[in-house]
Amino acid sequence: MSKPSIVILTGAGISKESGLDTFRCAGGLWQQVSLEDVATPEGFQRNPALVHDFYNARRAQLRSPEIQPNEAHRALARLEQEFPGTVLLVTQNIDDLHERAGSQSLIHMHGELLKAECEACGAVLPWDGDLSEADVCPSCQGAGLLRPRVVWFGEMPLEMPRIFHALEQCDLFISVGTSGNVYPAAGFVDHVQRCGQGDTIELNLEPSEGASLFDQKRYGPATRIVPAFVEEILSGSYRL
Repeated sequence: MSKPSIVILTGAGISKESGLDTFRCAGGLWQQVSLEDVATPEGFQRNPALVHDFYNARRAQLRSPEIQPNEAHRALARLEQEFPGTVLLVTQNIDDLHERAGSQSLIHMHGELLKAECEACGAVLPWDGDLSEADVCPSCQGAGLLRPRVVWFGEMPLEMPRIFHALEQCDLFISVGTSGNVYPAAGFVDHVQRCGQGDTIELNLEPSEGASLFDQKRYGPATRIVPAFVEEILSGSYRL
């Protein structure tokens, strides 16, 4: 008998309680800037300095000492460490809070804020400081060709074949802190349902746009409902 498997999708809601700005909520980042200007390849071509300034500010916020993993991040790391089956964490977030909490089986489908990518040679580089047009790629020595390692609108999210394979095999799909309106992630629950194998549960502050698709829903702050549900799984009171 194969070991049970869990796939977890996380969105901005899990990091909001750590103090990070979200994008889509009231007062979120997309109400402060135009996504066409800072989150599209065309915006980067038009004004790379503006795009670099935007992500430099996000990077500086992430480096702030007060931004730390919260109880929800730590609970998911504990689930990975203690669950007798397999756990894959897929995050839409570009922060590193899951890693800092201890998660290792992790896919950043929308990229990582603390990395840069060279548009010339394709090199992906750790990058925790500011990024500008003056920076030179250490791999190919090209100047002005480094961009944030972030998936922008119109670009394909990362590692999709691996993600869909895991969704098709999972016994439980958990969605945490997502709005349910950004595809392809918003379609993950439907994919699991059509495969007919896994249970699905939404853990969120409030119902997402796709809430009706889930078998179960629990609502409240992530720092409360995520640790509680992880405890149910690890104690055996929630059976897979």
